[in-house]
Amino acid sequence: MSNDLFYQIALTMIPFIGDVHARELMQHFGDAEKVFSAKKSTLNRIPGIGTIRSENIKSFNDFKRVEKEIDFIERYKIQVLQFTETNYPKRLSHCYDAPVLLYYKGNADLNSSKILSVIGTRNPTDYGKEMVENLIRDLAKHDVVICSGLAYGIDTHAHKAALKNSLSTVGVLAHGLDRIYPPANKSLAKEMTEQGGLLTDFISGTKPDKQNFPKRNRIVAGMSDATLVIETQMNGGSMITAELANSYNREVFALPGKITDTKSTGCNYLIGNNKAALITGADDILNMMNWQNTPAKKRVIQRELFVDLTEEERLILSIITEKEAVSIDEMIPLSQLNSGAIAAAILSLELEGLITTLPGKIYRLS
Repeated sequence: MSNDLFYQIALTMIPFIGDVHARELMQHFGDAEKVFSAKKSTLNRIPGIGTIRSENIKSFNDFKRVEKEIDFIERYKIQVLQFTETNYPKRLSHCYDAPVLLYYKGNADLNSSKILSVIGTRNPTDYGKEMVENLIRDLAKHDVVICSGLAYGIDTHAHKAALKNSLSTVGVLAHGLDRIYPPANKSLAKEMTEQGGLLTDFISGTKPDKQNFPKRNRIVAGMSDATLVIETQMNGGSMITAELANSYNREVFALPGKITDTKSTGCNYLIGNNKAALITGADDILNMMNWQNTPAKKRVIQRELFVDLTEEERLILSIITEKEAVSIDEMIPLSQLNSGAIAAAILSLELEGLITTLPGKIYRLS
């Protein structure tokens, strides 16, 4: 276990130091250990840190708790996914509030080419259960990883349907990996570690307290390409996840329901307010996400077309040519450009008629 990881874990345990501040501190000092050795006056001068946070950093002394967590990680062979490492979920890393550390038990590829989050009410109707079964069955041949929150209801049905159809499925937890909540899903969780995985940003010993679930939801929304909502009321937790997915520039889909059905009020609201696309089956998702597994023929572009392009436009065009279809999130690490520069290059290439935008904010050659 690296020394830097020891201090990264410690950093996540300091009161009022959230993921955004933790990343800013590590970026400022170069690594987590230097945060703890920094002078209080230096910490005070860092934007957003201030007196209270710097005092909390300098007064932190619960390093025995960090050692205990490392013992737990090693004993149970937990994978620790660090924000700066390549095995960290790349989609999630592009979210402004992504966790510094994730704790993972399983074998699913968290950077798989197709990840769909399926969420909904804890008390689904027969219609909701049937649609989960049908949708995931029809997605099975396209090798889509199914993500959800391991809660009662739609979450549980989504995980079970994925296992039944030999798909990897990942459960994101609102507590540490030393327990399973709800307890009724213990056997399901064990199956998932063998055909998927369990993921959390909470250290062991963390209970499934109410305030942890919205934090859990940001991971569900951020680690996937799209979020599918199947039955939810207006005040359901799924509405939070859908809003988060929208804020992360992810696609959101919703299953419509009767206007008299209270369990569909949330879905109908999302659709009616253009916060989710209406879907009636798996084909709608496959088409909107360009997941049909029908590779497009590579277009040969004449070299003279590159003459009037900027260096950034040439780079983006070469990535799209190589990948055939690619999202902005995928372009960022490949190009080493920021999202603003990529967006500007894409707009120019679209105006030149060289690339086309597909549903799901995917780009390919025209």
